[in-house]
Amino acid sequence: MKSMTGYGRGECAQDGVKVTVELSSVNRKSGEISLNLPRNLEPLEAQMRDEINKRISRGRLNVRVTVLVSGDAETAVKINTVLAKGYAAEFAKLAAELRLSDGVTLAALMRAPGVLETEKEPADAESFWPPVQTALQQALDALVKMREREGEHLAADLTARIELIRLAAGRITSQAPQVQVQFRSRLLERIKAAGLEGIAPDDERMLKEVVLFADRSDITEELTRLQSHFKQFTDCLKAQDPIGRTLDFLSQEMNREINTIGTKAQDAAISREVVQVKAELERFREQVQNVE
Repeated sequence: MKSMTGYGRGECAQDGVKVTVELSSVNRKSGEISLNLPRNLEPLEAQMRDEINKRISRGRLNVRVTVLVSGDAETAVKINTVLAKGYAAEFAKLAAELRLSDGVTLAALMRAPGVLETEKEPADAESFWPPVQTALQQALDALVKMREREGEHLAADLTARIELIRLAAGRITSQAPQVQVQFRSRLLERIKAAGLEGIAPDDERMLKEVVLFADRSDITEELTRLQSHFKQFTDCLKAQDPIGRTLDFLSQEMNREINTIGTKAQDAAISREVVQVKAELERFREQVQNVE
């Protein structure tokens, strides 16, 4: 089991180029990748997405790639003066409209897109792929490791909550046979209170009413399905594939069964157990939203 949150960083220096890849992921129902690449590395986006999708299936993943080029490999840098002047004029105009006192600084201009240029950019982005791939794999290794560590804590928490639900289901199972006995006893009391005489406990009409009640309040099927869901949860813990969606589905199915039990049982003790189980299931489902 893995969490969907984590961070990873990787670096690779090769042929005068140092590539750094940083990954950070947060919860998301589906997989989503946001890439922040230098302009000359944009042709590598598809390859990076392929590498990431092999390792990450769910969550929003932010990817930031930076490249430093050493003096030997660096191309000459120049300033696009025309573009800088255009930025300066527009910045000044905006400052006047907004009545801002701060002037346009050189630092702000240098950060504007396109002001700093290289006289020539590498024509082949593929030449950067080996160091990018190495750094990306390092970052993915670190990210997955962190998600696995967090997943261990999630597994422990979810297992504890399932155990509480399992124990409550056991108490409901023990209480279920008493529901019919109590109904029969209450029915006899109502008959006596109404002043009706001559109706024996084994009267056919009495037995028919008890049988009808037993059929309406039978929760055996729901309890059996709950046990099946518990086993499926245990099987999920052993799986190597992402299980977040499966656990979310299981939580919905368990909630469906416990709601039906609460509706059919018509017993105060079982109703109390149902309330506790529903509260625990809500906590279970909240935690499941963190699972890949």
